[in-house]
Amino acid sequence: MPPQTFRLAGMDDLPALHEVMRRAIERLQTGFLTAEQVRASHQVMGLDSQLVKDGTYFIVMRDGRIAGCGGWSFRATLYGGDASMVARAPESLDPACDAARIRAMYTDPDFARRGVGRQVMALCEGAAWDAGFRRTEMMATMAGMPLYRSCGYEPIDAVHLASIEGVEVPLQRMGKQLAARP
Repeated sequence: MPPQTFRLAGMDDLPALHEVMRRAIERLQTGFLTAEQVRASHQVMGLDSQLVKDGTYFIVMRDGRIAGCGGWSFRATLYGGDASMVARAPESLDPACDAARIRAMYTDPDFARRGVGRQVMALCEGAAWDAGFRRTEMMATMAGMPLYRSCGYEPIDAVHLASIEGVEVPLQRMGKQLAARP
């Protein structure tokens, strides 16, 4: 298996990242959501470009392609992309009492189930640890929950239903206590 490399995303990566996200939503959410929910998901999921500007968004490369991506944040926004209907909360979190946010985790469908998501998660958790955070939280898709559970994340509360033009998209808030740097 060829090695995977990683780097921080730059603003010039946005078009390619958006394409990976589009493909991931369309192909990997199938089986977990109805076709109507998948279509609605585009309005609640995606990349918040503030993550790229903050230098907290990673890209994992394989064979010269973006195999996966994801980030972490020291800001209060829990989920949602630039075009989503979710409100932004740009204030900074306090590592002493708040959980860092794991955000916008996507794997290109051509690279699914090959350790890409796990590598992205380790990068995000390691960076959050280095910034002083000892807990992480995320808003998980139903398709992402098996990976997140295998990485030690547990549901925090009941399934949240994001209502998009009358279509309810299920999301699960999950969290993890970081015991050591991954």
